[in-house]
Amino acid sequence: MTKQTILGRVTQLAKANINALLDQAEDPQKMLDQLIRDYTNNIAEAEQAVAATIGNLRLMEQDHKEDVEAAAEWGGKALAASRKADELRGAGSAAEADTFDNLAKVALGRQLQSEQEAKTAEPTIASQTEVVDKLKTGLDQMKGKLSELKAKRDELVARSKSAQAQNQMMDAVKNIDVLDPTSELSRFEDKVRREEAKALGKQELAASSLDAQFEQLDSLGDSAEVEARLAALKTGA
Repeated sequence: MTKQTILGRVTQLAKANINALLDQAEDPQKMLDQLIRDYTNNIAEAEQAVAATIGNLRLMEQDHKEDVEAAAEWGGKALAASRKADELRGAGSAAEADTFDNLAKVALGRQLQSEQEAKTAEPTIASQTEVVDKLKTGLDQMKGKLSELKAKRDELVARSKSAQAQNQMMDAVKNIDVLDPTSELSRFEDKVRREEAKALGKQELAASSLDAQFEQLDSLGDSAEVEARLAALKTGA
C-alpha cells in the first residue's frame, strides 16, 4: 500500500502542468521558487523511497536465488542418497538401503519446500520489479520537471528585469519629452531662438545704418559736382 502511494505521488508530481500552475499564481516567480523547493524536497523523499523499494526487491531476489540453489542442492543430495540406497540394496543390505531411501525422501521434501518458496516469491518479485521500473521512470521525470522549473524561473526573472529596464527607460524619456512645450528642453530652445532673433535684429540695424552712410556720401558727391560745374560757368571755362 505504501509503495503504491509513493508510486502515485511520484507519477502525479511528474505530470504536473507548470503553465497551468503559473496561470493561477499572483506572483509567478514566487510560485516557481516554491515549486522548485517543493520538487527538490519531493525528489529527495522519492529517492529514499525508491532506494528502499529497490533494496527490498534485491532482498527478495536474493532469497529467491537461495531457494533455487537450495532446491538444486537438496535434489543432488536426494539423488546421491537414492543411488547409495540402490547400491546397498544390490549388495544385500536392505536395512541400510532403507535408511538412505529415507534420507532421499527427506532431501526431496526439502527440495520441494525450497521450490515452493521460490515459486511463491516469483509473482511478488515480478510485481515489485514493475513498481521499481515505474518509480525510476517517475523519478527521472521529476528530475526533468525540476530542470524545466529552473529554466522557467530563469526565463521569468530575465523577462522581469528586461521589463523593469524598459519601464525605467520609458519613464526617463517621458520626463524629457521634446514635444512637451513646458519641458525644460523646450524652454531652453525658445531662449536660444530669442537670442538668435535678437542677433538678427542687430545685424539688420547695422546694415541699415551702413546703407544710410553710403547714401549720404553719394549725396555729398552730387553736391560737389554741382558746385564745380557752377564755378566753371562763372569763369567761362
